[in-house]
Amino acid sequence: MANINSRAHVPMAPTSTATELEPVLQPYIEAALADRTRQEYRADLRRFLQWGGTLPASPDVLATYLVAHASDHAMATLQRWLVSLGRAHTTQGWPDPTKNELVKTTFKGIRRRHGRPQRQVAPLVRDDLLALLRILDEETVSGRRDRALLLLGFAGALRRSELVGLQLGDLQFSDTGLTVQLRHSKTDQEHRGRPIGILFARDPRHCPVQAVRAWQACLLRQVIPTPTAATPLFRAINRHSQIAEAALTGRAVALIIQSCCRKAGLDPTRYAGHSLRAGFCTAAALAGKPNWQIRKQSGHKTDVMLNRYIRDGRLFADNPLEGLL
Repeated sequence: MANINSRAHVPMAPTSTATELEPVLQPYIEAALADRTRQEYRADLRRFLQWGGTLPASPDVLATYLVAHASDHAMATLQRWLVSLGRAHTTQGWPDPTKNELVKTTFKGIRRRHGRPQRQVAPLVRDDLLALLRILDEETVSGRRDRALLLLGFAGALRRSELVGLQLGDLQFSDTGLTVQLRHSKTDQEHRGRPIGILFARDPRHCPVQAVRAWQACLLRQVIPTPTAATPLFRAINRHSQIAEAALTGRAVALIIQSCCRKAGLDPTRYAGHSLRAGFCTAAALAGKPNWQIRKQSGHKTDVMLNRYIRDGRLFADNPLEGLL
């Protein structure tokens, strides 16, 4: 968060007042956060105020607020509320009540009494992915789109937000495979971007490169006679097989995956948009790929974050029980 008291770096006259400075600084302060994060912070603050809280908040009021919601909200939600309310104070120059020992002790007690493991979606590992591909009809528009979506999401270890954000200009085909340029992602708030390499598969039926190329050809042939680099890659399709102009939403990706799971005989409630990303990480771990290679594809910064996506991938690898019984 920018320090709004640092006047020297603001391109205004030294005699400018705080009220004159803040409109200049505000766009840059807001740009430090992703739109979704900023919306969540505002929603969390609004909830606190509607409950009866005020700003600045005292530690005892904040602790009472947490206790009032302890039994019906996940720990991750309460943790985010603390972050949001802490930021609401620090940006105004007020003491942060979330750092108070009373609030920290109360939160720790809530975790011990009400804490439960965070729900994790099941990974779509290789066999599950192939089961989904088998139920798709490649002769239909939706079948081609869904095949490309599933294979690219898995091969690139992509988040659903990254999938729906892809544009035609982000794809570059070559004799080696497909280069996907991620312009931004959840952990790339400064929009530096990074390329991801997608290799040709040995089996053309499971090849993400060919699947994306087939979908792109279908898209250009049916919808976009004069495409631009900003043309969305994945779009909604109605029951008449008409392709929409707007990009798919992240929620739509989850629904597509769950629909395919249902048709393939898998429990759809266990899978969601992140199942493709978790599936790649888990499958790569099961295949013995080193963490640095997996992180190169997935974009994880550390092994700690990566391990959250590896669903039991190494539970039985190098197990100390091997050979003992």
